[in-house]
Amino acid sequence: MGAGGRMVAPLTPSKSESGSLKRVPHSKPPFTLSQVKKAVPPHCFQRSVLHSFSYVVYDFAITSIFYYIATNYFHHLPQPLSYLAWPIYWIIQGCVLTGVWVIAHECGHHAFSDYQLLDDIVGLILHSFLLVPYFSWKYSHGRHHSNTGSLERDEVFVPKKKSSIPWYSKYLNNPPGRVVTLAITLTLGWPLYLTLNVSGRPYDRFASHYNPYGPIYTDRQRFQIYISDAGVLAVSYGLYRLAMVKGLIWVICIYGVPLLIVNGFLVLITFLQHTHPSLPHYDSSEWDWLRGALATVDRDYGILNKIFHNITDTHVAHHLFSTMPHYHAMEATKAIKPILGDYYQFDGTPVYKAMWREAKECLYVEPDEGGQSKGVFWYNNKL
Repeated sequence: MGAGGRMVAPLTPSKSESGSLKRVPHSKPPFTLSQVKKAVPPHCFQRSVLHSFSYVVYDFAITSIFYYIATNYFHHLPQPLSYLAWPIYWIIQGCVLTGVWVIAHECGHHAFSDYQLLDDIVGLILHSFLLVPYFSWKYSHGRHHSNTGSLERDEVFVPKKKSSIPWYSKYLNNPPGRVVTLAITLTLGWPLYLTLNVSGRPYDRFASHYNPYGPIYTDRQRFQIYISDAGVLAVSYGLYRLAMVKGLIWVICIYGVPLLIVNGFLVLITFLQHTHPSLPHYDSSEWDWLRGALATVDRDYGILNKIFHNITDTHVAHHLFSTMPHYHAMEATKAIKPILGDYYQFDGTPVYKAMWREAKECLYVEPDEGGQSKGVFWYNNKL
């Protein structure tokens, strides 16, 4: 990868002494965030209401077209073709709705427009439509961005130390166990995280994104958590009424299965952005914001990069400048690579291979034996 960025895939044969993939530097970078920002063209930080809304209109136009085709033509197809048509609809609709999810995610970062109220209204509507508690997730996700790579304070996909992994992990550390783990993670991972904080930061009491009085939120945020819950309940009630009119199977086929695909992609994207054999994690003795923000990796999802509004292949830039709109992120990524050098991580491994590799190799974190940096933790899989 040109201009100083290090291409991780095709995977370099060079390996560290521990036999893992070549690691990202973990020492303090020789550059500051201000220096990185100066390398980005100023217009990349400009947010446009019309430009941002054009993606909302485009995504919903695509979903409306496929909804119209499915509801008006699929029942005319002979059975063999209908069995093929529905999975195609589910996959395409799920991918496009993942793009809608990403736009709502931008609203949560105040990257949609210059108007916070507008961002919150749009984000609340879009995320509620996908059964996501907008403000609840906005605040926990903001905390993730403030503490990325910290073993004590990061909010999601926080790796466990070897001493903390569950007793049953050794029974799942095999191909059938990984299949089961990945299947559960991709189908149930998102609702379990929202409801029970599974894979999230450990708290001293029960934490849930639906609980306004849980430990995730401050007193100032609690009213907005109620609003988030009301949005999800309103859409849930609408789906219930729709099921009474159209039938439960109709709602599942038109909305439920695509939503499962959205949830699966969301978990997969986040997992692969923050889980990689070459990425460090830090305890409080070593962590700082910049090194934490750089402890993430860009991935290549092919044509889905565009459908997902480039959240997949510009994630490093997103963690450095989270208020930047997605339509400038590619240009910004190209601009920062010369500054970041080896601190920039890109892995072009096919997603299905990367998912399997990370599930196999990234079971827990521990510092290197005999290493000087006891506060720097690396992934391992030796049980």
